[in-house]
This record gives sequence, structure tokens and C-alpha cells, in this order.
Amino acid sequence: MTERPVRRQARGLKRMAEILDAAELVIAEIGYPDMTTNHVAARAGMSPGSLYQFFRNKEEILDGLVVRYTDERQEFWAGRLAALTPEVPLDVLVGQLVDESVAFKSRAPAYWALLYGSATGDRLASASARLHAAIAANMAVMLRRRSPELPQARALTLGTMAVAMVKAVMPLLPSSADPDELVTELKTALTRYLAP
Repeated sequence: MTERPVRRQARGLKRMAEILDAAELVIAEIGYPDMTTNHVAARAGMSPGSLYQFFRNKEEILDGLVVRYTDERQEFWAGRLAALTPEVPLDVLVGQLVDESVAFKSRAPAYWALLYGSATGDRLASASARLHAAIAANMAVMLRRRSPELPQARALTLGTMAVAMVKAVMPLLPSSADPDELVTELKTALTRYLAP
């Protein structure tokens, strides 16, 4: 008897993820202020009534996206940075981290629209600040594994600056005449900055 509720729960979680996927596409196309639950329902291939079983309004959809963009990314980066060994050359390590950030930007264009949009900026900015602080702290731990003599405070400063550099460059990529060149410059700057 317990198998049926588990399957229902799994289907419900899958449907919620599909709704959030649809919301991301709508936000990337028209922005959060113009998004309606009807837009999201249509993009998800469901009726508005079905959508309301999962999210009562667009603010609840935003809350779901905030969790997706912050909690899930924090978990990803914590695992990713913990898995990096001191033997990985610094330029390779920086290249992997920047490439993942660029890939996330491509996979989640709505994140950047929400982060810098006035309608949601405060809400997501606060959650993103916590996410970026956690990434910086995980990066500090990784840097200290590479250089055990590095003081904790200095490692945290390095991690914070590295995250800030990546965050500053990401919004420039869509309007750049040569985004690959910007990414290469970012990798060079980070590698030089983080070199012992």
C-alpha cells in the first residue's frame, strides 16, 4: 500500500519541476513582471487549475525558483569544490569552475533576469548573497587544501573575490561581441589572482 503514495509523490515532484522549467522559459522570454500563471500553465502543457494544485500564484512560483537557484546550486558547488584535489593544476581548476558557471548561465537564463530585475531583485538577491557566501566559504576550504599554510581569513577573501569576479562577468556575456574572449580573460584573471 505504501508504493502508491510514493509514486504519487514522485509524480507530484516531477510535475512541480516541469512547472518551474516552464516558468524559467517564460521569465527568460518576457520577464517576471509580465509573467502570469496562465503563461506558465500553457508552457507546461497543463490547465491553470492543475497548476494551482502546486503553486497558488506567481509569487509561489518565484519562491520555488529561488529554492532551485540557491539551495540546489549550493549543494552542487559544495560537492563540486569538495571533490577537487590539490593535484589539479590551478589553470585547469579555474577553467572547470568558470565553464560550469557559463554552462549554468546558458541552462538558467531566467536566474540572471530575476537576480537583476527590480520586481524580484531584493528577494532573490538576498538568497543569492547567501549562496555566493557559501560558495566562497567552500572555495576557501578548497584553497586551504591546496595551500595548507594559507590563513583562513585570506582564503575566504580569495574565495569571495573569485565569486565576485565570476558574478560580475556573467551579465556581460550576452551583449559581448566575443563572449568566448571574455570567458578566456576571466579564466586568466582568476588564475593569476589565485596563484600563490
